[in-house]
Amino acid sequence: MQHSLIDLAWEASEAAPEDDALRLAYYARLIEAELFLLLEREAEDAQIEPRVFDLEDGPIVLAFDSEDRLTDFTTLPAPYAAMPGRALVEMLAGKALGLGLNLGVAPSSRLFPSEVLDWLSGMAAQRPEEMDARIARLAPPKGLPEALLLALDQRLARMEGLASMAYLVATEADSGARGHLLAFVDAARGAENALARAVQSALSFSGLEAGTLDVTFITAAETRAAEFARVGLRFDLPRPTSPERARNGPANDPGQPPRLR
Repeated sequence: MQHSLIDLAWEASEAAPEDDALRLAYYARLIEAELFLLLEREAEDAQIEPRVFDLEDGPIVLAFDSEDRLTDFTTLPAPYAAMPGRALVEMLAGKALGLGLNLGVAPSSRLFPSEVLDWLSGMAAQRPEEMDARIARLAPPKGLPEALLLALDQRLARMEGLASMAYLVATEADSGARGHLLAFVDAARGAENALARAVQSALSFSGLEAGTLDVTFITAAETRAAEFARVGLRFDLPRPTSPERARNGPANDPGQPPRLR
C-alpha cells in the first residue's frame, strides 16, 4: 500500500506521542489536504448532503484523502464532494458530527469526535492582524523558526491564483516596535481572508503565537513594492491553471466551505 502524506504525518506523530510539534504537523497536513467526503446523493449547486452513519458514540460522516480510498471503502462508485480539509472541518464544526477519516482503508484510519473538529475549526479560523502601524524600516527576515518558513511555503503553495507572490520582511515601526510582516502582492479580489487564514494556519500549527507575524496587501505598482522585493524573502504562489477539473461536488473555494442541507 502506498502511503499518503497524511499517513506519514500520522505515523510520525504516533511514533512520538509526546512531541507536540509532530502532532500539530499532523493536524496541519489534515487541514491542508484535499479530502473526499462521501455523500448521500450528488451535490446540487453549493449544497451537499453527507452520508451519515449512526454509531454508538454518535453520528459521523466519512472522508478519504484520495478517490481511490473512497472507492475501496464503498466498493462501488459513489457521490462525493472534494474540498480542502479546512473547509470540511469548518462545515462540520458545531454540528455534533464526528468524522471518520480513511476508515478501514489506510494506516491513517482514525475517528475524530465532534469536539476535536470544533477545536480544529477554531484553530483554522483565526487570522493574524493586518499591519496598520506606520513602518519606518524594512529589513530581511531574521530569527524565524525553520518550521514556520516551511509551513508558510506549504500553505501558500496551495493558494493557486489568489496572489502573484508574497514577501516576508522584518519591520521596525515608528514607535520602535519590531516584528515580521508578510506582504501579499496583487491579491485577487476577495482573496484577502483566505490568504490571511493560510498564514494563521502556518502560525497555529507551527506552535507559534499569532503576534509573530502580521500581514498586509500591496500591488506591484506601488512604490514600496520595490523595497519589499529588495529585502524580503519571496514566496511565489501558483498561477491559475486551465479550467478546473469537473467534480461531483462543489467548487474548491478555500474561503467558503459548502453548505449542509
